[in-house]
Amino acid sequence: MTRSPDTDALGLARLIRRGDIPAIEVLEDFLSRASAINPQINAITDLMADQAREAIVAGLPDGPFTGVPFLYKQLVTSIAGQPTTAGSRLLLDRPAPADSEAVRRARATGLVIAGRTTTSEFGLSPDTVTTLYGTTRNPWDLSRSAGGSSGGAAAAVAAGLLPMAHATDGGGSIRIPAACCGLFGLKPGRARITAGPEVGEGLAGFAVQGVVSRTVRDSAAWLDAVAGPMPGDPYTAPPMAISCLSAAQGRNPGRLRIAFSTRTPLGHAMDPEIAEATRATARALETLGHQVTEAAPDFAAEAMAEGFLAIFAAQCAATLGRITGHPAPPDHGIEPLTRAMAEFGAALPVTRYINHQQALHREARRIAAFFDRHDIWLTPTLAQLPPALPFFDVTGTDPRGWYDQLHAFSPFAWLCNITGQPAMSLPLAQSASGLPVGLHFAAASGAEPLLYALAGQLEQALPWAQRRPAPLV
Repeated sequence: MTRSPDTDALGLARLIRRGDIPAIEVLEDFLSRASAINPQINAITDLMADQAREAIVAGLPDGPFTGVPFLYKQLVTSIAGQPTTAGSRLLLDRPAPADSEAVRRARATGLVIAGRTTTSEFGLSPDTVTTLYGTTRNPWDLSRSAGGSSGGAAAAVAAGLLPMAHATDGGGSIRIPAACCGLFGLKPGRARITAGPEVGEGLAGFAVQGVVSRTVRDSAAWLDAVAGPMPGDPYTAPPMAISCLSAAQGRNPGRLRIAFSTRTPLGHAMDPEIAEATRATARALETLGHQVTEAAPDFAAEAMAEGFLAIFAAQCAATLGRITGHPAPPDHGIEPLTRAMAEFGAALPVTRYINHQQALHREARRIAAFFDRHDIWLTPTLAQLPPALPFFDVTGTDPRGWYDQLHAFSPFAWLCNITGQPAMSLPLAQSASGLPVGLHFAAASGAEPLLYALAGQLEQALPWAQRRPAPLV
């Protein structure tokens, strides 16, 4: 038998365990479709066909995802024997000596690692265009952006190549492409998944790993499987009351206190269709029995934006310095935007960096106090529909111009990277032109199960499974 395009990862694994379809047939089907579709969307950088076949022949672990093909983003995680390029020529010839701990845990679920997906260089841009890999396109409209920096993962899943794929998020990079491509994407809370053994924390604690998926339960089961610290991690996430999968599969979230807002923190304009989709979602939540009010946290948005830029730029300089020995090397084929960000970060005094970091911590506590009074904060994921290509210019050299464009496009997602809160984008709406619209939900630290319970409720009440882009083959 062949799988239905609606079969999610847990469902596909069940078919494989039951003997209805062999794991090798699932893999070959994926490889065939990837070869046919990827030239149109440019989502996959490398197919690891031989390694995937060998893993199946050797015998897969018995887990929730046994036999399901999986793609890893070319950022953050290491796969033994493979380079993690971060979308940069600097790292093309540096194979990893071992798997990251999170990759090791994912293998134990029975996932078959079958390739890598595109990312913007070092994950800087919320668009997936690089001089190394080219332009990743949105399956809903090939003339539009798939978002970023996990655009390759989102494009591959939206195109129906596989039911979920690995993603990372340092400023919205799970949730932005999920919104652009009509998928579910949850950013776990800070330290929910170890960044080891390579680093203690990613991007000063802003960056985390996750997946983009068609269904809520796939994301929940994946997080249950890979969550947890390694010995020696600098800090750990608050414990979760129940498993994420238990929360996602039919657990009633109860009557939640939900605040919603369409006013962007820095005063950027919002597409009227997206604002109305947010209000419509608020009304739908009321009909589900939740207490809904219009409200937003009180915080110093401009100071937070300035601190966020400083952390990003300084981390960029540190990354290039670690790779090349110079925080802003003049050659090596680095994109102009990356070099400009690194130069900005290298010129930042250490004392100013520390002051920015402390200011961000203070504002994060102010935002956290909002969640003493509200369980959920609902906003749009993006202020604009998926933009036409070209969108972000990686040949630009103005970090502040890039940053203003980022905030105009994604005005809310970055805040949860600073605070460390879990947050998710749900594909609950569609524009008049047929493009996906993502709605963003943030919750208090440690409340991933609450988000999954609400997502499961909304998946039933406002289903999105029937909304798909037109087939590419």
